[in-house]
Amino acid sequence: MYDRAYRSLLRGELEQAQAEAESGCSRFQSSPTWNWKFRTIEAEALLRRGMSQKALTVLEDQTTIPDDKSLVIEILSVKGVAYARLHSFTEADRSIDQAEDLCRLQNELTCGSLIRAQGIVALERGQLTLARTFFERSRSFAQVKGDHFLEASALLNLSAYSLKEEHFDEAADLSDAAYQSATAIDAKSMAIKALGNLGWSYYRLGDSERALQLSLEAEKAAAELGDIFDQENELTNIGYIYMDQRKFDPAAQSFQQALQLAESIKAKQDIYNALRVLARLGIQTGELDKASDYAQQALQIAHESGSHADELYPTLVQGQVAARRGDQAKAQQILESVQGDPACPVSLKWEADLSLAQLYANQNHPDAADQQYRAALTAFEMARATVRHEDFQLSFLTNAAHIYDDYVHFLVAQGKRNDALRWADYSRARTLAEGLGLLSKDSPKGNQLAPPALNPGDISRRARGAILFYWLGDKQSYLWAITPSKTDLFPLPPTAEIDSLVQRYRKALNGPHDVLESSEEGRALYRTLVAPVKSLLAKNAKVFIIPDGSLNSLNFETLIVDEPKPHYWIEDVDVANASSLRVLAASFHSRNARLNQNQRRLLLIGNSVAPSNEYPELPQAGEQMASVAGHFPTREEQIYQRDRATPAAYLASHPEKFSHIHFVAHGTASRLSPLDSAIVLSKDTVDTDSFKLYARDIVQHPLNADLVTISACYGAGSRAYSGEGLVGLAWAFLRAGAHNVIASLWEVTDASTELLMNRFYDELNQGASPDAALRSAKLSLLRGSAFHNPFYWAPFQLYTGS
Repeated sequence: MYDRAYRSLLRGELEQAQAEAESGCSRFQSSPTWNWKFRTIEAEALLRRGMSQKALTVLEDQTTIPDDKSLVIEILSVKGVAYARLHSFTEADRSIDQAEDLCRLQNELTCGSLIRAQGIVALERGQLTLARTFFERSRSFAQVKGDHFLEASALLNLSAYSLKEEHFDEAADLSDAAYQSATAIDAKSMAIKALGNLGWSYYRLGDSERALQLSLEAEKAAAELGDIFDQENELTNIGYIYMDQRKFDPAAQSFQQALQLAESIKAKQDIYNALRVLARLGIQTGELDKASDYAQQALQIAHESGSHADELYPTLVQGQVAARRGDQAKAQQILESVQGDPACPVSLKWEADLSLAQLYANQNHPDAADQQYRAALTAFEMARATVRHEDFQLSFLTNAAHIYDDYVHFLVAQGKRNDALRWADYSRARTLAEGLGLLSKDSPKGNQLAPPALNPGDISRRARGAILFYWLGDKQSYLWAITPSKTDLFPLPPTAEIDSLVQRYRKALNGPHDVLESSEEGRALYRTLVAPVKSLLAKNAKVFIIPDGSLNSLNFETLIVDEPKPHYWIEDVDVANASSLRVLAASFHSRNARLNQNQRRLLLIGNSVAPSNEYPELPQAGEQMASVAGHFPTREEQIYQRDRATPAAYLASHPEKFSHIHFVAHGTASRLSPLDSAIVLSKDTVDTDSFKLYARDIVQHPLNADLVTISACYGAGSRAYSGEGLVGLAWAFLRAGAHNVIASLWEVTDASTELLMNRFYDELNQGASPDAALRSAKLSLLRGSAFHNPFYWAPFQLYTGS
């Protein structure tokens, strides 16, 4: 009976373990030792469900003390954690000290549980360094004793420590390791906790989409196991994500449900967490009385627990409430106290800096406001510099999107349009620019962040084209139109209005209808995004688009111009896409040298053997391969097709030696993990699934190619990160060093693609630049084929790199 109950506990089947332990207690009332063993399992199950008070009741309801010292240590450890969760730290210390005295006398296996309990108590108290020490000790103890459960628990607790310390990429790694370890031993409850920690790590790294998926999964699993503690934690996390998405009703519902569950189990820290975020929600919805009330309740709990760091969060809300109510003196005093507090976490500091900047701006103190905006961005950038993984760097900038947006608006309002453009561009393609060596990865030097200088007019002159730089803002969007002679600024509608038009037009482009005749969205987008600068653009001018937000998924060539008669914008101008002004500027420094070093050498890969039914062979892949190859001298070609077209073949081909690289294959776009986007090729061997050339592997092999063409579906990617743009295969090749990349925004057809690529390479052979050649190829389909619908010619876009 004991083994069965214990296995249920380890598996995380907490309600079942509790019921089996209760049955054992009832059956073995006359045997004190066995009665205590079952009671300990029952208390542990209750504790893991978040029912700390009930766990204590089970353990306190005895007058005898078992003779088994190992069992006594386990009982005292459970009591110590239960008291700590209730913030009864005097009682927690008493239990922990008694257990520690016993462990000094003899090194029992359950002393590992004591070390873990000591770490949890320290974590509840906010003693983070001490907590980590105990968790590292418990991990070492577990490895020596071969205790896989304790080792997985140590990994989980170390991830919780890293979250508290705001080392979010480290927390993600530890959470994933804990999840794998817990899954391997079928520890369901622990796996749920690890999944929740992983979700919160992704949220704090700016990847709300992946965070929501993991948190919803963890919340559902916790509810099914009767794990109230983890369920209410995940509900709080889910509410955060909804709140950031401005879905305030579901956010409030999640927070209230979390608060009710936390109150039902008297989990003080989680009650505080729910109150704190409800206060923040009140600020965002303008319900200032609620915000103030929730903040005061959270502040009271933090004060009672002796956690000064926890006091700062609701204190910030009180300062924001004062600012909203017009009590500027009080607001300033509170916000400055939070900002200057040595215990202030970095993420809270940049929010306090931002609130002060907004306060100073409202007080008409522009110099002070400017200083605080820069302080907020400096604090953020210093935090970003600690993120090690490139995957996480891509998403992390999302955390500061609202700061950059607010600062850009402030600078425009102050008449500092060029400064606004410099800061806007600094926030663009950061991971790409840093990877290419165009920007430093180091923390900002000194107290103030200062982006490098830009000369937009000179960049336009060297690019030999106009540049349209877009900024989508929550309240106001902007367009900078840049030519060699001047830079003009045009106001645009807010993000929501533009996003709605883009979504509807993208849907229309993927349908069978002729959008030229039927789409009002295509016309509205032209009037909104292009018409204001029409007079600056000559006929057949070269135009570089630097998009933002949803505009990354829009092919501007398809916008509909009404005069003199309805036509697509591609018929007026030659369009290319760039990630940022800085990346575009770098593209003209080394182009001539690169072309001299890599004169017309082709690496051609595709027409692969179908690796599975999911990726059938492309009927006309062979014809497209032959057509592309026919445009290069045979001695300057390296071709891999059929069973030779494998990821390993590409990686071993020394791709840096080629001026042109072309893929004819299926492509996949991973939305949740864009660097897992892949080109689908042949299997390396019969026994493996290694048929995907992943974006993360492409990045690791530097290129010098003037052009990479991905003749595959979704090569451009399907996920746009704030500031970074679309991330997928095209981004990976740009990051590897390609000068130009052609990739598709949506699924392409075999027949139309073969025609387009044949004409494209014809134009290249006649000396056309990649952008001009692609435009000519598209116009040939538009004007002289059955594939005149943008669905066939518009998916492919040219992206300019460094």
